[in-house]
Amino acid sequence: MMNIEKILEMWKEDSKIDELRLDQASIDSAKLHAKYLELLTTTKLQLKRKDMEFKVLLKKKWLWYNGKLTKDQIDELGWEYDALNGLKVLKGDMNYYYDADPHIQEFEARIEYIKTVKDTLEEIINNIRWRHSSIKNAIDWRKFESGA
Repeated sequence: MMNIEKILEMWKEDSKIDELRLDQASIDSAKLHAKYLELLTTTKLQLKRKDMEFKVLLKKKWLWYNGKLTKDQIDELGWEYDALNGLKVLKGDMNYYYDADPHIQEFEARIEYIKTVKDTLEEIINNIRWRHSSIKNAIDWRKFESGA
């Protein structure tokens, strides 16, 4: 999984436009786009994979909370034998237990992290997409300053 701090650090460096080499900055836009598109594509695939793994976890948790797992399955997962500690819980109240489950919360936190990475990469690509406008504005400003 890509580290968001590393992505932001790379972007901090890649986002710089050398005002003395605007032509090269324009040419480099395609390379930057390819670089961050590759990262975005990988991140989207990771997110999809985590979403599917999360659904499997939710199914196992549902089976566990409803007492439908065997002792061997519970041992394999390393969970407690009595999911509700002897309590009788109404079906409508089960979401409170799912929402408070540490395994589910941890998985949701991982998914949120990947979503944040994905959103960040989409924002970077959007910036690269419009980079030519910034370069054109810099050129136009130079023309204006020189009296053209």
